[in-house]
Amino acid sequence: MPDYAKIKQELDGIAVEDHPALVKQKSRDFYWYSPILKEELDHVTGDLIVSPTSEAEVIRTLKVAYAHGVPVTPRGAGTGNYGQAMPLSGGIVLNLINMNTIKEIHPGRVICEPGIVIADLDKQTKAHSGQELRFHPSTAQTATIGGFVAGGSGGVGSITWGGLRDLGNILRLRVVTMEAEPRVLELSAWDLQKVSHAYGTNGIITEVEMPLAPAYDWVDVIVGYDDYMDAVRFADALSHRNGILLKEVAPIAAPIPYDYFTRHKPWLKEGQSVVVLMVAPHSLLSLIAYTEKMKGDLRFRSDTVESMKGIPHAYELAWNHTTLRALKVDPSITYLQVQYPGPDHVAKVAKMTEIFGDEVIGHLEFMRFDGQIQCSGLPLVRYTSKERLEEIIRIHEDNGCPIFNPHRYTLEEGGMKQTDETQLAFKKETDPKGLLNPGKMIAWDNPDFDFKAGKNYLFPGLQSFEGA
Repeated sequence: MPDYAKIKQELDGIAVEDHPALVKQKSRDFYWYSPILKEELDHVTGDLIVSPTSEAEVIRTLKVAYAHGVPVTPRGAGTGNYGQAMPLSGGIVLNLINMNTIKEIHPGRVICEPGIVIADLDKQTKAHSGQELRFHPSTAQTATIGGFVAGGSGGVGSITWGGLRDLGNILRLRVVTMEAEPRVLELSAWDLQKVSHAYGTNGIITEVEMPLAPAYDWVDVIVGYDDYMDAVRFADALSHRNGILLKEVAPIAAPIPYDYFTRHKPWLKEGQSVVVLMVAPHSLLSLIAYTEKMKGDLRFRSDTVESMKGIPHAYELAWNHTTLRALKVDPSITYLQVQYPGPDHVAKVAKMTEIFGDEVIGHLEFMRFDGQIQCSGLPLVRYTSKERLEEIIRIHEDNGCPIFNPHRYTLEEGGMKQTDETQLAFKKETDPKGLLNPGKMIAWDNPDFDFKAGKNYLFPGLQSFEGA
C-alpha cells in the first residue's frame, strides 16, 4: 500500500485533497448514463486529488507518483460518459481545472492551458477578435478543452468542421510523460493521433493549441415534422445546402422533444419530431425559405423570443444533452452511439427505425465525415436488460451500422474494436510502468484479448475492489 502521508509531504506546496467524500466526488464522471457502467464502476474512487496550477507542478506530481508506483488519472471537469476520468486502480486523480489560462490568441488559433472551460475560452476569443472554437461538446458550459481533446470526438460545429481526429482540428499539444524524470513533448500534425481521444493513458496534456473560426451570434431554430423520417430527410437535404452556414443539425424523434425538452415545451407540439438547428444570422432567411420548401413546421426561433433567460441553448438539447434531459424525467432510459455510414445513411436510419420502433428512439447528429455529409446517432434506448441491449447492438451491426459502445470504459471496446498500435507504442515510450489511467487500454494489460469472442473486458484492478 503506498504511503500517502509521505506522498502528501513530498507534494508540499501543491493543492492536495484526501477527504474521502471530496475524493469520491472528483473520481466520477457521467458513467451513470449507462446502467451497466453504473454497476461496474459505482465503487471506484481515488486516494488523493492533486490540483496543479502549472506544468512544473504536473511534472513534480508525476515524478513523485512514479517513485511511489502510484497510478495517476487525469481529469478535466468530469463531463465524460464512460468512466474516462475514473481511477480504476485508485491512486492520484490529477485535477487540471486550475490550469485555465489563455496564453495567446492569433488569427485562426488559440494557445491555452488544458483546464479552461470551453465556454470561457470562446467568450475570451470572441471578445478579443470575434473568433470561437470550430466545434465543442454540448457540455461546453462545464467541459474543459483538455478533457475534450483527451475524451471527446466531435460536437456542435462538426456539421462544418468534422471531428477532433481530422487532421488540422487540433494544432499542437504539449504532453508530460510518466517516467522517473518526466519529459515534455510537443506534438503536432500526425503525432496528435497518439494522444487525442486516448483518455490520458499515455501522457498528461499541459498545453493545447486549437484552430479558431469566425464567431457568430448563432440563431437557434426548431423545425417540427409529424413523421420522424421526414425530419431526417429534411436534415440531410439541408446539410447539403452549401450556402447555408450551420453549426448544429439534429433530428430528434417524438416523444423526446415534447416529453423531455421542458423549457421549450410552449413551442413544441405533442407527437411531433423535430430538427434542432443552429444557423448563422446571415443565413437565417435562406434557412426559413428552405424550411418552407421542405414543408417544415417552424416552431421556434431564438431571435424572436422576448427573452432567452432560462431557456437552454439549442446545443443543450442535442448530442448527449438529449440523453441527460431524458434521464432527468425517466431514469430507465439509456442510449447508444451509432454510425450510419453513407452514402445510404438515410436508408439505414429508416431500416433501424422500422425494426425497433419506440424501443430505440431516434436522435441523429449530422456531420461532415471525410468530406461527406453523414450522420451519427445517439438514440435513446428503453432499457430492459443487459442481454437485450447486447442484442440491439448486434442487430445494428448486422445491418451495417457500427456501434461505438458507451457501456464500456475501455478505448478499444468503446469504438475501435481493435488495438490502436500508435497509441500503444506511444504508451510504452511515455508510461513504461503503465501508471497513467490504468485499465482503459486493453492492449496494454492484455495484448492477446480476443475482440471477436464477444466477451467484454474486465480490468483486473476493478476486481480488487470486489473484496474491498
